[in-house]
Amino acid sequence: MTLQIRRMNEGDIEQVQLVAKSSWHSTYKGIIPDHIQESFVNTAYSYEMLMKRLTETLFLVAEQEGNIIGFANFTPLKDEKKVELGAIYLYEEYQGNGIGTELLKMGLEELQYLKKMYVNVEKDNQSAVSFYKSKGFMIETEYDDVFDGHTLKTVRMMLEK
Repeated sequence: MTLQIRRMNEGDIEQVQLVAKSSWHSTYKGIIPDHIQESFVNTAYSYEMLMKRLTETLFLVAEQEGNIIGFANFTPLKDEKKVELGAIYLYEEYQGNGIGTELLKMGLEELQYLKKMYVNVEKDNQSAVSFYKSKGFMIETEYDDVFDGHTLKTVRMMLEK
């Protein structure tokens, strides 16, 4: 099965929404209440929001046999040498196969100028914390994040190039 990592286009939006919904549910089950997940995903991954990300950020998709199975979203910060990694999400059955690593690698290649990359991870999402640590990210700080009335323990991690 050939994996292709490429920039998202408008025709990918519906599949990206399905990946977001599915991966959010499997990732945050027992961490974030379902109704809060639904509300967030519907807003953050609405057609309008994804069109905005398409034009203002680096939004990569992982595609296999014509189906989008994951994505990564990188947002340049005001300091042009810094980038916020907003998300790497994959369908649960594709996790652990190096696809997240490929998405991250492609993002780093596209963002040649980059000096620092930041990512916020829910502290209880141990697989994500471990993934980012294995890629060289270090925990910079921890804080409580009030997310739609639900408090999350968040770790902010940073990768220096």
